[in-house]
Amino acid sequence: MIVVLLPAYNEEESLPALMPKLRIVLESMAEDYRVLVCDDGSRDHTGEQLLAYAKEMPLEILDHSINRGLGETSRDLFERASEIAEKDDAIIRLDCDDTHEPEFIPTLIEKLRSGYDVVIASRFEPGGGQMGVSGYRASISRAANLFMKVFFPISGLKEYSCGFRAYRAEIIQEAIDFYGNNFIQLKGLGFTCTLEKIVKLKMIGAKFGEVPFILRYDQKQSASKMVTSLTTYGYLTMAFLYHWPWGGWRTGYAKLRRGKVSKR
Repeated sequence: MIVVLLPAYNEEESLPALMPKLRIVLESMAEDYRVLVCDDGSRDHTGEQLLAYAKEMPLEILDHSINRGLGETSRDLFERASEIAEKDDAIIRLDCDDTHEPEFIPTLIEKLRSGYDVVIASRFEPGGGQMGVSGYRASISRAANLFMKVFFPISGLKEYSCGFRAYRAEIIQEAIDFYGNNFIQLKGLGFTCTLEKIVKLKMIGAKFGEVPFILRYDQKQSASKMVTSLTTYGYLTMAFLYHWPWGGWRTGYAKLRRGKVSKR
Protein backbone atom coordinates (compact mmCIF):
# COMPACT_ATOMS: atom_id res chain seq x y z
CA MET A 1 0.00 0.00 0.00
CA ILE A 2 0.98 3.61 -0.58
CA VAL A 3 0.08 6.02 2.22
CA VAL A 4 0.14 9.69 1.18
CA LEU A 5 0.42 12.40 3.84
CA LEU A 6 -0.80 15.95 3.22
CA PRO A 7 -0.53 18.76 5.79
CA ALA A 8 -3.18 21.36 4.92
CA TYR A 9 -3.73 24.88 6.19
CA ASN A 10 -5.95 27.29 4.20
CA GLU A 11 -5.49 25.43 0.91
CA GLU A 12 -8.90 25.97 -0.71
CA GLU A 13 -7.24 27.46 -3.82
CA SER A 14 -4.65 24.68 -4.15
CA LEU A 15 -6.67 21.54 -3.51
CA PRO A 16 -8.70 21.67 -6.77
CA ALA A 17 -5.42 21.69 -8.70
CA LEU A 18 -3.57 19.07 -6.64
CA MET A 19 -6.14 16.42 -5.75
CA PRO A 20 -7.24 15.35 -9.27
CA LYS A 21 -3.58 14.93 -10.30
CA LEU A 22 -2.83 12.98 -7.14
CA ARG A 23 -5.77 10.67 -7.69
CA ILE A 24 -4.82 9.99 -11.33
CA VAL A 25 -1.23 9.10 -10.39
CA LEU A 26 -2.21 6.87 -7.46
CA GLU A 27 -4.92 5.04 -9.39
CA SER A 28 -2.50 4.38 -12.25
CA MET A 29 -0.21 2.42 -9.92
CA ALA A 30 -0.67 -1.28 -9.23
CA GLU A 31 -1.05 -0.80 -5.47
CA ASP A 32 -3.75 0.12 -3.03
CA TYR A 33 -3.44 3.60 -1.61
CA ARG A 34 -4.75 5.77 1.17
CA VAL A 35 -4.49 9.53 1.61
CA LEU A 36 -4.20 11.07 5.08
CA VAL A 37 -4.82 14.80 5.32
CA CYS A 38 -4.43 16.86 8.48
CA ASP A 39 -6.53 20.02 8.31
CA ASP A 40 -4.52 22.23 10.64
CA GLY A 41 -7.22 24.64 11.78
CA SER A 42 -8.01 26.07 8.33
CA ARG A 43 -10.23 29.13 8.34
CA ASP A 44 -11.32 28.87 4.70
CA HIS A 45 -13.19 26.12 2.81
CA THR A 46 -10.40 23.53 3.02
CA GLY A 47 -12.43 21.31 5.36
CA GLU A 48 -15.51 21.25 3.13
CA GLN A 49 -13.41 20.45 0.08
CA LEU A 50 -11.68 17.57 1.85
CA LEU A 51 -15.03 16.06 2.84
CA ALA A 52 -16.05 16.13 -0.83
CA TYR A 53 -12.80 14.44 -1.93
CA ALA A 54 -13.28 11.79 0.76
CA LYS A 55 -16.40 10.65 -1.12
CA GLU A 56 -14.37 10.09 -4.28
CA MET A 57 -11.18 8.45 -3.00
CA PRO A 58 -9.83 6.65 0.10
CA LEU A 59 -9.09 9.75 2.14
CA GLU A 60 -8.97 10.12 5.91
CA ILE A 61 -9.11 13.56 7.53
CA LEU A 62 -7.37 14.45 10.78
CA ASP A 63 -8.64 17.70 12.28
CA HIS A 64 -6.97 20.33 14.42
CA SER A 65 -9.52 22.74 15.84
CA ILE A 66 -6.84 25.46 15.91
CA ASN A 67 -3.72 26.00 13.84
CA ARG A 68 -0.91 24.06 15.53
CA GLY A 69 1.82 24.41 12.92
CA LEU A 70 3.69 22.02 10.66
CA GLY A 71 5.50 20.23 13.49
CA GLU A 72 2.39 18.96 15.28
CA THR A 73 0.63 18.33 11.98
CA SER A 74 3.54 16.19 10.77
CA ARG A 75 3.65 14.31 14.08
CA ASP A 76 -0.03 13.39 13.86
CA LEU A 77 0.22 12.34 10.20
CA PHE A 78 3.27 10.14 10.68
CA GLU A 79 1.89 8.54 13.84
CA ARG A 80 -1.37 7.69 12.07
CA ALA A 81 0.49 6.37 9.03
CA SER A 82 2.61 4.13 11.24
CA GLU A 83 -0.57 2.69 12.78
CA ILE A 84 -2.25 1.72 9.50
CA ALA A 85 0.76 0.74 7.39
CA GLU A 86 2.49 -2.61 7.05
CA LYS A 87 6.28 -2.54 7.31
CA ASP A 88 6.84 -2.86 3.54
CA ASP A 89 4.37 -0.11 2.63
CA ALA A 90 5.53 3.25 1.27
CA ILE A 91 4.73 6.53 3.01
CA ILE A 92 4.81 9.61 0.77
CA ARG A 93 4.73 13.11 2.22
CA LEU A 94 4.19 16.11 -0.04
CA ASP A 95 2.99 19.68 0.30
CA CYS A 96 -0.63 20.59 -0.25
CA ASP A 97 0.04 23.85 -2.14
CA ASP A 98 0.51 22.27 -5.63
CA THR A 99 4.27 22.97 -5.73
CA HIS A 100 5.04 19.23 -5.48
CA GLU A 101 3.85 17.43 -8.60
CA PRO A 102 2.41 13.95 -7.90
CA GLU A 103 3.96 12.71 -11.16
CA PHE A 104 7.22 12.18 -9.22
CA ILE A 105 5.63 9.66 -6.82
CA PRO A 106 6.29 6.54 -8.97
CA THR A 107 9.99 7.46 -9.31
CA LEU A 108 10.28 8.02 -5.56
CA ILE A 109 8.72 4.64 -4.81
CA GLU A 110 10.82 2.83 -7.40
CA LYS A 111 14.00 4.21 -5.82
CA LEU A 112 12.71 3.47 -2.31
CA ARG A 113 12.09 -0.16 -3.16
CA SER A 114 15.54 -0.61 -4.63
CA GLY A 115 16.96 -0.73 -1.11
CA TYR A 116 16.50 2.67 0.56
CA ASP A 117 14.67 3.73 3.72
CA VAL A 118 14.16 7.37 2.73
CA VAL A 119 14.16 8.91 -0.75
CA ILE A 120 14.03 12.69 -1.17
CA ALA A 121 12.78 14.62 -4.20
CA SER A 122 15.83 16.76 -4.90
CA ARG A 123 16.20 20.01 -6.80
CA PHE A 124 19.95 19.49 -6.77
CA GLU A 125 20.15 16.11 -8.50
CA PRO A 126 20.95 16.23 -12.27
CA GLY A 127 17.64 16.90 -14.01
CA GLY A 128 16.16 18.65 -10.98
CA GLY A 129 15.46 22.33 -10.50
CA GLN A 130 12.86 24.88 -9.54
CA MET A 131 10.48 27.25 -11.30
CA GLY A 132 9.02 30.51 -10.04
CA VAL A 133 11.51 30.94 -7.20
CA SER A 134 12.99 34.43 -6.81
CA GLY A 135 16.75 34.89 -6.79
CA TYR A 136 16.63 35.95 -3.14
CA ARG A 137 14.61 32.90 -2.08
CA ALA A 138 16.83 30.58 -4.12
CA SER A 139 19.92 32.01 -2.42
CA ILE A 140 18.39 31.58 1.04
CA SER A 141 17.46 27.99 0.19
CA ARG A 142 20.96 27.12 -1.01
CA ALA A 143 22.51 28.73 2.07
CA ALA A 144 20.16 26.75 4.33
CA ASN A 145 21.00 23.50 2.56
CA LEU A 146 24.72 24.23 2.89
CA PHE A 147 24.28 24.90 6.63
CA MET A 148 22.44 21.60 7.04
CA LYS A 149 25.01 19.68 5.03
CA VAL A 150 27.84 21.04 7.18
CA PHE A 151 26.18 20.47 10.56
CA PHE A 152 24.20 17.31 9.73
CA PRO A 153 26.13 15.45 7.02
CA ILE A 154 24.14 12.55 5.56
CA SER A 155 25.65 10.31 2.93
CA GLY A 156 23.84 10.51 -0.40
CA LEU A 157 21.97 13.77 0.27
CA LYS A 158 22.17 17.15 -1.42
CA GLU A 159 18.58 18.21 -0.62
CA TYR A 160 17.71 18.69 3.05
CA SER A 161 14.79 21.13 3.09
CA CYS A 162 12.33 19.65 0.59
CA GLY A 163 9.47 17.86 2.34
CA PHE A 164 8.53 15.78 -0.72
CA ARG A 165 9.85 12.38 0.35
CA ALA A 166 9.18 8.65 0.34
CA TYR A 167 9.72 6.59 3.48
CA ARG A 168 9.68 2.86 4.06
CA ALA A 169 6.94 2.40 6.64
CA GLU A 170 9.11 0.16 8.79
CA ILE A 171 11.72 2.90 9.36
CA ILE A 172 8.99 5.32 10.50
CA GLN A 173 7.55 2.69 12.85
CA GLU A 174 11.02 2.01 14.23
CA ALA A 175 11.65 5.75 14.74
CA ILE A 176 8.38 6.31 16.59
CA ASP A 177 9.06 3.26 18.75
CA PHE A 178 12.58 4.51 19.55
CA TYR A 179 11.99 8.26 20.01
CA GLY A 180 8.35 8.26 21.10
CA ASN A 181 6.92 11.79 21.19
CA ASN A 182 10.42 13.14 20.51
CA PHE A 183 10.58 11.82 16.95
CA ILE A 184 9.47 15.36 16.12
CA GLN A 185 10.67 17.21 19.20
CA LEU A 186 10.93 20.81 17.94
CA LYS A 187 7.25 21.04 17.10
CA GLY A 188 6.85 24.77 17.56
CA LEU A 189 9.79 25.91 15.43
CA GLY A 190 8.29 26.28 11.98
CA PHE A 191 9.65 24.08 9.21
CA THR A 192 12.46 22.74 11.43
CA CYS A 193 10.59 19.43 11.64
CA THR A 194 11.40 18.76 7.97
CA LEU A 195 15.09 18.62 8.85
CA GLU A 196 14.58 17.00 12.25
CA LYS A 197 12.91 13.91 10.76
CA ILE A 198 15.82 13.00 8.52
CA VAL A 199 18.41 13.69 11.24
CA LYS A 200 16.51 11.45 13.65
CA LEU A 201 16.20 8.75 10.97
CA LYS A 202 19.91 8.97 10.22
CA MET A 203 20.67 8.33 13.90
CA ILE A 204 18.84 4.99 13.76
CA GLY A 205 20.70 3.91 10.64
CA ALA A 206 18.36 4.82 7.78
CA LYS A 207 19.73 4.63 4.23
CA PHE A 208 19.03 7.73 2.12
CA GLY A 209 18.69 8.36 -1.60
CA GLU A 210 17.48 11.09 -3.94
CA VAL A 211 15.67 11.43 -7.27
CA PRO A 212 15.58 14.57 -9.43
CA PHE A 213 12.55 16.80 -8.95
CA ILE A 214 11.37 20.18 -10.19
CA LEU A 215 9.79 22.43 -7.58
CA ARG A 216 6.84 24.24 -9.20
CA TYR A 217 6.70 27.37 -7.06
CA ASP A 218 5.11 29.10 -10.04
CA GLN A 219 1.97 27.04 -9.36
CA LYS A 220 1.65 28.07 -5.72
CA GLN A 221 -1.78 29.55 -4.98
CA SER A 222 -1.84 29.88 -1.20
CA ALA A 223 0.27 32.18 0.96
CA SER A 224 3.60 30.87 2.23
CA LYS A 225 3.36 29.34 5.71
CA MET A 226 7.09 29.61 6.46
CA VAL A 227 8.24 32.14 9.04
CA THR A 228 11.90 32.45 8.03
CA SER A 229 13.15 33.85 11.34
CA LEU A 230 11.45 31.07 13.36
CA THR A 231 12.75 28.32 11.08
CA THR A 232 16.27 29.78 11.16
CA TYR A 233 16.11 29.82 14.96
CA GLY A 234 14.95 26.22 14.80
CA TYR A 235 17.91 25.15 12.66
CA LEU A 236 20.34 26.82 15.07
CA THR A 237 18.60 25.18 18.04
CA MET A 238 18.88 21.82 16.33
CA ALA A 239 22.59 22.28 15.68
CA PHE A 240 23.08 23.08 19.37
CA LEU A 241 21.03 20.09 20.56
CA TYR A 242 22.72 17.72 18.13
CA HIS A 243 26.33 18.72 18.78
CA TRP A 244 26.14 19.55 22.51
CA PRO A 245 29.15 17.56 23.81
CA TRP A 246 27.58 16.58 27.13
CA GLY A 247 24.65 14.40 26.20
CA GLY A 248 23.50 16.03 22.95
CA TRP A 249 21.44 14.11 20.40
CA ARG A 250 24.46 12.71 18.57
CA THR A 251 25.95 11.10 21.68
CA GLY A 252 22.87 10.66 23.85
CA TYR A 253 20.72 8.84 21.32
CA ALA A 254 23.67 6.72 20.14
CA LYS A 255 24.18 5.54 23.72
CA LEU A 256 20.46 4.86 24.15
CA ARG A 257 20.34 2.91 20.89
CA ARG A 258 23.34 0.77 21.86
CA GLY A 259 21.62 -0.01 25.15
CA LYS A 260 18.40 -1.08 23.47
CA VAL A 261 20.24 -3.22 20.91
CA SER A 262 22.25 -4.96 23.65
CA LYS A 263 19.04 -5.94 25.48
CA ARG A 264 17.58 -7.74 22.46
